[in-house]
Amino acid sequence: MNQIERFKAMVEMRFFDEACLEGVPTMEIHGELHTGIGQEAISAGLLGHLKNSDALVSTHRNHYHALIKGVNPYRLMSEIFEKKTGICQGFGGHMHPFSLKQNFSATGIVGQSLPVALGYAYAFKMRKEDSLAIGVIGDGAANHGTFHETLNIAGAWKLPLLVLVENNGYGISVPISKVLATETIAERAKSYSAWGKCVNGDDPDIVSEAVEEAVSHIRSNQGPAILEAVCNRFRGHYEGDTDHYRSKTEKQNMLKGDPITTYSKKLLSLKVLTENEIQNIFQTSKQKMFGLLKRVRGEKMPLPETALNYIFCEKTDG
Repeated sequence: MNQIERFKAMVEMRFFDEACLEGVPTMEIHGELHTGIGQEAISAGLLGHLKNSDALVSTHRNHYHALIKGVNPYRLMSEIFEKKTGICQGFGGHMHPFSLKQNFSATGIVGQSLPVALGYAYAFKMRKEDSLAIGVIGDGAANHGTFHETLNIAGAWKLPLLVLVENNGYGISVPISKVLATETIAERAKSYSAWGKCVNGDDPDIVSEAVEEAVSHIRSNQGPAILEAVCNRFRGHYEGDTDHYRSKTEKQNMLKGDPITTYSKKLLSLKVLTENEIQNIFQTSKQKMFGLLKRVRGEKMPLPETALNYIFCEKTDG
């Protein structure tokens, strides 16, 4: 996967979330929408390293992971807007999208992506399949019991599991520095006989190199890996969050390190892209994602009488 493709992916992800934001003030999207704006480089770093058979289990902040895993952006946006054309016909919404075809799923419960990913990894091991599972978490979830329980058994049984920690510095409103006993989360890897590394999550090239190392370790049956990518989320924890726990100066400094801006400058300096090519990518991506938004808004919602579908398992004869 080359740098141009990574850059295009980052720009498309940014405009995807910006298109989704249009549905919040209009109440087209219900509940707490969580965007990944500012964290695009991490998902872009996964490009080219995953197979369709690999499983990825994400969090409440899941849009970019779904897109990188190959979920159709139109059907994903439809799901976020709770339309019948969504990947779950509007029943999963933005917190619980699921795609069996791409082996992608997400949970809105903090820390619960890891036990699910562990189940996938165990199944792959039992079936002797050359596939791995990725459990994505934030820094806050790294302090949940599920983190220890999952990695302990993954290490003991050498399961093909990659724990991807998107460390944006805050567990909702709590600074990670206040609740972390170690300098990094990745250094815990030694406790689980796992591979571990902490990297700059604002550069997709750096993330890609680390992912390649982690995946090589896992696919060679050496056990699990922990990859911690340090990044920033530019918006509040969710749309509606007052974000009072971060100072104005802190937020301004974060924006100065926008990974898309920084990466575009890097590609310019390396002469990988020209200024005109970069602007064309921005324009094309924006048109694409806001074009999807227009289509999605024209789709129908699920009928009220179907509200209880897929919730209960009805008893059948035999």
